[in-house]
Amino acid sequence: MSNLLKRTKGDQVIWGVVILLSFISLLAVYSSTRSLAYRMDKNATYYLIKQLMVLVLGILIIYWVHKVNYTKFARLAIALYILSLPLLFYTLFFGTKLNEGSRWIRLPLINLTFQTSDLAKLALFMFLARMLSIKQGDIKDLRKGFVPVLIPVFLTCALIAPANLSTALMLGFTCCILFFIGRVQVKHIMLLALAGIMGICILFTVSKLTGFGRASTWEQRMQDFSGTGKSGKKQDVYQVQMAKIAIANGGIAGRGPGNSLQRNFLPHPYSDFIYSIIIEEYGLIGAGFIILLYLLFLWRSILIFRRCPYAFGAFLAVGLSITLVFQAMLNMAVNVHLVPVTGLTLPMISMGGSSIWFTSIAIGIVLSVSRNVDEMEGKRKASLATIGVEDEDEEIED
Repeated sequence: MSNLLKRTKGDQVIWGVVILLSFISLLAVYSSTRSLAYRMDKNATYYLIKQLMVLVLGILIIYWVHKVNYTKFARLAIALYILSLPLLFYTLFFGTKLNEGSRWIRLPLINLTFQTSDLAKLALFMFLARMLSIKQGDIKDLRKGFVPVLIPVFLTCALIAPANLSTALMLGFTCCILFFIGRVQVKHIMLLALAGIMGICILFTVSKLTGFGRASTWEQRMQDFSGTGKSGKKQDVYQVQMAKIAIANGGIAGRGPGNSLQRNFLPHPYSDFIYSIIIEEYGLIGAGFIILLYLLFLWRSILIFRRCPYAFGAFLAVGLSITLVFQAMLNMAVNVHLVPVTGLTLPMISMGGSSIWFTSIAIGIVLSVSRNVDEMEGKRKASLATIGVEDEDEEIED
């Protein structure tokens, strides 16, 4: 173990955040799956052990990925992005349907389902970081610089939006932030935002007229959120009501670990609404601590971005960290009823398999950038120290 710790490089604060989030995940999943285990006739620790195995593999993935030089991801980004497009197309029309949305595909040999948008997010930001770094000389030019960078974002979001609008909107918003950091002109970003709004309106209209897509679900969720829905989608309204009760029960310090009552009533207390269970058991203190951990991760990633001398590594670190933290904030906003219900999970905390592993790959890439920045700075300091010693020796000889 000590040898492994010595070989673990990169930002130590980010490593600490990952370990803390994993520990919180185990506590929250164990508490929130008690009713599920009873309904499925499983042992009370079945889902705890399953989540532990997923998280252990996730941390190993982070370790393996962070040992790879991040420059190799520039070449891998092209292949991953090209692979993600047909997978998204296949998922849209032939994927496994759940909760009225086709978001998953099932791997035949190992019988494992995974959400293709998780792969697409990772591939998109790797590819986008590469394109932004290449186009820095022409990025102010609309035709030569911005349009080539915009096309991959448009294709990915267009394939995700019909079945998973919340993820497409999150990707679009995060890409706009990355464009701003990448020196794209603000007027071009504003045009992109306007085009995105028009695209959503067109998608909604076509879905409403043809019946293809989830227009009725989006409309109902907005009505339920605003309180204008008459019939309402009962499950969404019920989930929000149970989450509010859980938050009210939590108070400042919470009811204590494992003492949640609303886990017996919430349909998905271990995934989409796990944050409300955490608030019920650990109160406002626990809720604030989790927000602090995600913000700490983002802050350390921004420091890596500022220290990295190469554009690709800088864009890669900040792009992956922003999308991870923004997803976490959206999930928490849904739980406290600040935004309509979405299907986004809480990264590294919600119960899952492939979603945690793809998040682990993203964190591993951020740590890979950090490790290489540390090594470059170490070599530079050693070089400066050597020059300083030689200069001193020359002065003594004179």
